[in-house]
Amino acid sequence: MDFKDKVAIVTGGGTGIGRATSIKLAKQGVSVVVNFSKSKVDAEETVKIIRENGGSAIAIQADVSMDEEVRKMVEETLKAFGTVNFLVNNASITRQLPINDLESVNDDTWNTLFDINVKGMFNCARAVAPILKKNKQGAIVNLGSIAGLTGLGSSLPYAVSKAAVHGLTKSLAYALAPEIRVNSVAPGAVDTRWWKGNEEKMYALSGNILLKRISTPEDIADIICAILVQDSMTGQIITVDNGQTM
Repeated sequence: MDFKDKVAIVTGGGTGIGRATSIKLAKQGVSVVVNFSKSKVDAEETVKIIRENGGSAIAIQADVSMDEEVRKMVEETLKAFGTVNFLVNNASITRQLPINDLESVNDDTWNTLFDINVKGMFNCARAVAPILKKNKQGAIVNLGSIAGLTGLGSSLPYAVSKAAVHGLTKSLAYALAPEIRVNSVAPGAVDTRWWKGNEEKMYALSGNILLKRISTPEDIADIICAILVQDSMTGQIITVDNGQTM
């Protein structure tokens, strides 16, 4: 598959990895739906950047944890662009909690992180699946994390939620084959606003990075776009971490 005349939904597309991915897809001719939940200003800024560079994009609000809102977003996408070919399940949240402080973890943390990080990705995949199947081909990329592989991250519930994303990726790959490919990217430390004010923790969690660098959102966008058009890949968890987990 190539990017010509394709349409993509990028959840959490207004900032960080989502913004970088939206911009990169648009530069390659993809019409992009920049999804946001609360970051309206950021999403509209992403759309503005895309349009100023000759691309096609719209911003659509939807809380991915709410199935009704997700389905409405997909309906609005069809009205605007006629179809959907790609889904980048990027929308995620975290809570900065000491990994060894179990008492700091409450029900709200568990419920919120799983509602958005896991159920939200399922909701979006389910909503676009009939369209992608009708097209006879399509691709979904879920944003996981090396936290889901190592168990170490910004918080224990976050790491567990990302492990669930990796499991969801494999299950969806089985459920949606052969028309739809489903893969996951597991970034290591990425320089995004998540770590603002917690930069020391980010570097501490990074450990011994072989390449002596922290990834940029653009680094992760590059691999997401490559996976979307790789026709021979499904059910895979691709680690992009500068050698952090070696």
